Amino acid sequence: MKAKAKAAAKARERIAVYPGTFDPVTNGHMDIIARSVKIVDKLVVAVAVNAGKGPLFSLKERTEMCRSEVAALDTGGAVIEVVPFDNLLMDFVVGQGANLIIRGLRAVSDFEYEFQMAGMNTRLNPKVETMFLMASEKHQFIASRLVKEVARLGGDISSFVPAAVNRRVIKKYRAAS
Repeated sequence: MKAKAKAAAKARERIAVYPGTFDPVTNGHMDIIARSVKIVDKLVVAVAVNAGKGPLFSLKERTEMCRSEVAALDTGGAVIEVVPFDNLLMDFVVGQGANLIIRGLRAVSDFEYEFQMAGMNTRLNPKVETMFLMASEKHQFIASRLVKEVARLGGDISSFVPAAVNRRVIKKYRAAS
């Protein structure tokens, strides 16, 4: 009987995937992660290959940065895993045993793309829901591509990314020059 109860509890576990390139992980990403663990039992932070975006950091580096940053979070008992992926998101979600995708929205401009993506994902697998979390007011303008541009031009990004990430971005651009 205990085995059945455990299996039933496992089936009800709320598992979500928060996918992104995280190049680099920003305070905005961390805010979405911290808020997500309040509503799920397990959050899989899925670090995408996404070579089309021309990442500054390798997949391994981005995964390591995310792991390091989430390790310091108070999860309230929720589990966070950081996992790289290079396949179709829906296949990854199902492989993780998840039934929820979490996406952050910063502005109206994000909505159109995310709306189309959610529709496509629903068509691919109607058992997986997409939940949108609005960026917190203080993080609405933060985008990884803008952070990289400011850093590349020598600007201060310390208020946009965690301290360890800031150091890695600065080091990366210094090495490139």
